[in-house]
Amino acid sequence: MGRVTHTADLWHHYGRTRQTTDRAVPDRFFWDWGQDGGPGAELLGDVTGRWVGDLGAGAARHAAHLAVHHRPACVVAIDASPAQHAMADDLYGHLAPRLSLAHCDVPAHLRTSADTYDVLYSVFGAVDFTEPRELLPAALSALRPGGRLVFATLAHHLGGAPAHPGVRHTEIGAKTPYGTVVLMRRWVLQEPVWTMLLDEAGFTQISTEVLPGGPGTRAADTLLVTAFHTGGRQTV
Repeated sequence: MGRVTHTADLWHHYGRTRQTTDRAVPDRFFWDWGQDGGPGAELLGDVTGRWVGDLGAGAARHAAHLAVHHRPACVVAIDASPAQHAMADDLYGHLAPRLSLAHCDVPAHLRTSADTYDVLYSVFGAVDFTEPRELLPAALSALRPGGRLVFATLAHHLGGAPAHPGVRHTEIGAKTPYGTVVLMRRWVLQEPVWTMLLDEAGFTQISTEVLPGGPGTRAADTLLVTAFHTGGRQTV
């Protein structure tokens, strides 16, 4: 098994089968790993007329739901994967300008978007696959005062191993567009670790909730985290 490279699109294969069979705008917003229960978009607050960013949006299904059903000023679906960006454009490009599809590195986008967003969220997206001490300060800088960050991440590793008690990534298998098996990094951290990292980045009013997973070997509990930008601006 090889090491991850910076050029291979490791999300090339993800979601391609579903793209051909399910092209509708979802009528619900789910945070849980199974995408079938728990709270919905209300955790984001009232996004009417607000700027919202989806961090690691993939095919932009959550972003499309918000754009159609919740009347934001704009939802920006941000993803670095060429394949995922192309899939999102094929499925939901017609929802522009309320839905904007940004093909770029998530932390880089946030660092150049100071005071742009009212709400940022990640559903097993960029928060899971980006060094948190790089991503979280960038997210704070992109939020306007009073803005919120909400993210869903794994409460434990798939298969049941506990989340890490420190800031440490797990290497998981992925495939390049050519089928080569490589390793990519995922951050599966315990709740106190996420709380510490958010506090270090300058977030306040941090709250967490665990959504239990269903039956099955691939089921997983979801850690749901909400935090606010209520103070002064940090430089990142």
